[in-house]
Amino acid sequence: MRKQPGFTAFVALTGAMVLSMANGAGAQTYKADDIVKHFGPGIAPKPGISRGLCVGTEAECARAGQVVEPAKPVSAFDLVVKFKYNSDELEPEAKLNLDEFAKALKTPQLSQRTFMVEGHTDAAGSASYNLNLSQRRAQAVVRYLGGHGVNAAKLVAKGYGQSKPIAADPLSGDNRRVETRLRGE
Repeated sequence: MRKQPGFTAFVALTGAMVLSMANGAGAQTYKADDIVKHFGPGIAPKPGISRGLCVGTEAECARAGQVVEPAKPVSAFDLVVKFKYNSDELEPEAKLNLDEFAKALKTPQLSQRTFMVEGHTDAAGSASYNLNLSQRRAQAVVRYLGGHGVNAAKLVAKGYGQSKPIAADPLSGDNRRVETRLRGE
C-alpha cells in the first residue's frame, strides 16, 4: 500500500480495505469473520513488552531491557466491487461482498468504529467528471451498507477522482476502486 501524503494525520492506518471496481478476473468473495479479523482490535502486547518510550538506537534500548519490535506494515484487504462503465450502480457480485462487509460492521468489534469510504477512478474523462463519479460510487457503497443495517453516520464518503492511481497505467481498471479505511478517532 503506498503512502498518501497529508492523509496519515487524519486516518489511523490500522487497517485498509480496497473495494476494487476493475472489470478484471472472476469474483472474489470474503466472509464477515475475515473482515472483522482484519479491522478488529490488535493483538494484545506480549508479556514483558513495554509500551514506554526509549530514546536511542535499537541496540541501546535492548541493553536497557526494552524490547523493540518493528512496526508491521498494513496490508490491504481486497474485495471486488464492480460498476458498469460510467455507472455508480452496484453489480450483483459487489453486493455479495458488501453484504459480508455489512455483517462485519454490525459486529461488536466494529460497530463503534468510523470508516472512510474513498472513491477513485481511472484517468479516462476529465478530472472534474472523475471527481464527481468517484464521489457517487463512494456514496453508492455508503447507501448500500446503510440500507443493510450499518449505521451510515459511521461511514464517510469522499471522492478522489483520478488523483491517486495505484496502477502505473493511468487508464488501468485497477484504478477504478473504492478504498475503505478506519478513520482516526
